[in-house]
Amino acid sequence: MSSTPLSATPISSTIRPAVVLFGALTLICGVLYPFAVTGIGAVAFPDQVGGSIVEVAGKPVGSALIGQSFSSPQYFWGRPSATGPMPNNGAGSGGSNFGATNPAQIEAVKGRIEALRAADPANTAPIPVDLVTASASGLDPEISVAAAQYQAGRVASARHLDPAKVRGLIEAKRSGQVLGFFGEPRVNVLALNLALDAETGRTR
Repeated sequence: MSSTPLSATPISSTIRPAVVLFGALTLICGVLYPFAVTGIGAVAFPDQVGGSIVEVAGKPVGSALIGQSFSSPQYFWGRPSATGPMPNNGAGSGGSNFGATNPAQIEAVKGRIEALRAADPANTAPIPVDLVTASASGLDPEISVAAAQYQAGRVASARHLDPAKVRGLIEAKRSGQVLGFFGEPRVNVLALNLALDAETGRTR
């Protein structure tokens, strides 16, 4: 029984299939698939593919999917963000990865509590946890209904509005659970603040 020695096998017979396979996979995975997915997304979900940009009078003011840092007492504040080098950095999504007992985490939470208390000294209600802890993504555009209700008095006072009117706006912008059972009711902070501006005739 005879066989061809390994050293006698032309190297081209090994390299050529590998190169062809590499080229085919590059074409399929690197060109055809991305173009197909992008095309389908542009037709089926044009708003999401475009970044869910929110516009007011034709001017982009933010995204419905990425939080913003509001600090004025006249606006509802969103969830803290631990992204770098600035908060709510869409190109650097991530959390602080600090544990609950980490000294840096404890100091950060204390600082956020102090800021909330200083902005609304008369409010002695418990502060909802999502107002003092950052999300895992650092980009959360929503807060809990409780977090919005906690800030209603401060916002109403700063804007000289009836607190009932502000709470009504919260309810109007409230989103229910996903599929009726997943997650908790929530409020998009940008949408709520834009509704406030519209109510008082302000523009951003």
